[in-house]
Amino acid sequence: MEEKTGSLIEWLVPLAFLVCAGWAIWHMPAFILDFGWQTDESQRANLEGVFLRNDVSPGMGGLFGGFSDIIDWLSVLGIVLFGALGVMTVRRAAMEHESFSVFDRLAVFIGRLTMMLIVLLTSVMLYEVILRYVFEAPTLWANELSLWLAGFVFLTAGLYAMQQRSHIRIVLLYDVCPRWIQRIFDVISTTCICLFAFFLIYGGYGEAFTKFYRWETFGTAFDPPIPATIKISVLFIVGLVALQAVVNLIADWNKEQIVHGPDEPDAEELAALRAAVGADGTGDLDVTRAAALNEKKKD
Repeated sequence: MEEKTGSLIEWLVPLAFLVCAGWAIWHMPAFILDFGWQTDESQRANLEGVFLRNDVSPGMGGLFGGFSDIIDWLSVLGIVLFGALGVMTVRRAAMEHESFSVFDRLAVFIGRLTMMLIVLLTSVMLYEVILRYVFEAPTLWANELSLWLAGFVFLTAGLYAMQQRSHIRIVLLYDVCPRWIQRIFDVISTTCICLFAFFLIYGGYGEAFTKFYRWETFGTAFDPPIPATIKISVLFIVGLVALQAVVNLIADWNKEQIVHGPDEPDAEELAALRAAVGADGTGDLDVTRAAALNEKKKD
């Protein structure tokens, strides 16, 4: 697969996907009402109130007499189109893992979405800091939106870490074993991941979809649907993590014996240290503990 070139499409496709997904999620009560997923009348009335309060395009009118309008359905179509385009056009960066099957492309594209979410999260926090401390006019939505975005970042980053084999591993015993034993370890660890995902999804399915159907919100002034969206996203992402673990096991099965050496030190960092303490450890700048204590006594 070609290495990442930094082309404009690599920025625009994830951004367009997030815009469509954000619109569809914010208007999800309309889809829940249209599809009849909410059967309790009192909760349905409450959901209608949430929809009327949050509807960004109230003048559009729902399609076929429902609640979701043409923009809502276009956002769903955009999720499908931009998701497929993103998976097809994503390119491997030079430092990323060389394995790029269809499932790997999906994980890497979700990784690109995570990067965009981090940019959005940072922008929201910066905006709030400026308004709060410069103009003394804090917002009612920035804190909850930051929590919401951070929740998605935490989840999706885990899938990308699994695809890149960059998750934390204790390899003291693994590295000294022959390859056939390493394969046994890989099968055991993958099985544990799949079992964890199965029982998490099996045990959390009911609660997650209950919160989703009634569109449970955060209960603040901004009142974002954090419980309704994060709960069900946990199940979805954990399922993808388990699937990615199986894909990794198959892709790495025929590799030679794997030994995880220490991380290579950064050349610029080493140069800075040598300049500070000298090549033999005694440069012009004394950074030893004794020197620090002497400076403290002088003060």
